[in-house]
Amino acid sequence: MHEGQVDADAALVRRLVDAQLPAWSSLPLTPVAAYGTDHRLFRLGDELLVRVPVYAGSAGQALTDAAWLPRIAAGLAGVVPVEVPVPVALGEPTDELPFAWSVVPWLEGEPLDAAGVAGRVDRRQLAEDLAAFVLALRAVDPSGGPAPRGPWSRGAPLPDDAASTREVADEIDALAGTVDPVRARRVWAEALEAGPWTGEPVWIHGDLLDGNLLVRDGRLSAVIDFGFLAVADPAPDVVPAWTLFDAEARRAYRAALDVDDATWARARAWAMLPALAGAEYYATSAPAFAARSRRHLDALLHNA
Repeated sequence: MHEGQVDADAALVRRLVDAQLPAWSSLPLTPVAAYGTDHRLFRLGDELLVRVPVYAGSAGQALTDAAWLPRIAAGLAGVVPVEVPVPVALGEPTDELPFAWSVVPWLEGEPLDAAGVAGRVDRRQLAEDLAAFVLALRAVDPSGGPAPRGPWSRGAPLPDDAASTREVADEIDALAGTVDPVRARRVWAEALEAGPWTGEPVWIHGDLLDGNLLVRDGRLSAVIDFGFLAVADPAPDVVPAWTLFDAEARRAYRAALDVDDATWARARAWAMLPALAGAEYYATSAPAFAARSRRHLDALLHNA
């Protein structure tokens, strides 16, 4: 799926656990069928999960999770009934796996994108639950937290130079026939016109996709995969307005977060950029992810 990807299979992970975390060497290790693009997941016994990054792009997440998720979890406790995967152990890089890896609690719940789950979830209720999580996350003390990693990282000021605009236009043109180029260029132009975030930076998750949300009994129970965690512009956490919700739930989500017009415009750009990239990048390596990107683009460009 990625250039330079490590083949992190169960045999490798078993060796890593046995060598570095021998107290858990007797626990059974089972691959998890559902996973994203950056990690391989293995259930360890009944209560633990091993997260193994498979390429350089996700190599630092074990360390950032260990550094910041304890603070995040403490800030959420008693505010929202939503769990986050605070690491309970870190693994060291080796010759076979040149990245740090982590062990986290197994969090009960079903991913929102699992077959059959979507039809059992009230999207209006989910909008309220997710907005409550986002507001609680924003309220956690941001002092010392990581800034976005670069000019295209979620939550950073959108690059407004001519070269960047040409780059976005090229990505739009590459999807000719799939994307309405006039509407897509308007999304980018309106985001730049909105200007950068002028408030205090806040914690953002940055990747609130359906696969990163767990539900139990129809309610949001956990948020996972904090690979884009940063102290930044809150706009990227508004993105579920288009990627998860219909018109009624979208209005409820915006109202609960009290999103102003400028943040709404920037959020539309943060919904569009990953979808443009994903529709092309995963076209052959992961068609399901590419199809999801196309669905997100369609929802965004046809719903203001």
